[in-house]
Amino acid sequence: MGKGNHLSDQTPLTSMNQITTKQKLLYVDDEILNLYLFREYFRNEFEVIVAQSGQEAIEELAENQDVKFVISDMRMPKMNGLEFITKAQEIRPNITYCILTGYDLTPDIEKAIGEKKVARYFSKPFDPTEISLFLSAGNGE
Repeated sequence: MGKGNHLSDQTPLTSMNQITTKQKLLYVDDEILNLYLFREYFRNEFEVIVAQSGQEAIEELAENQDVKFVISDMRMPKMNGLEFITKAQEIRPNITYCILTGYDLTPDIEKAIGEKKVARYFSKPFDPTEISLFLSAGNGE
């Protein structure tokens, strides 16, 4: 009997949240403050990877095969959010891609949503609850 108790004492009782790993979320924005804030808001729910450009984000996707969600700023130098998403989908088509922008919904973004290239548009300043609810609703499945 003591042996059984000893064994169960060594068997950790953990919740499912501790056993499962966090889903990976890639956030792309050319503004460092936005990258920092986004990571802070979502670090408890997701493993947040950040990139400062579309090219850096492509590299992160190549290195992190298990990224489930990508949220990209629209207006960035060299490669805007939709250009990045178009390139990213060539190598990683099974990811949920979203656009985050401080500007109005453009015809290009509407078209990308209609073509299912972009799953959702979020406006800046972003509402962490809105983004979290969208991502946790199984939108990456």
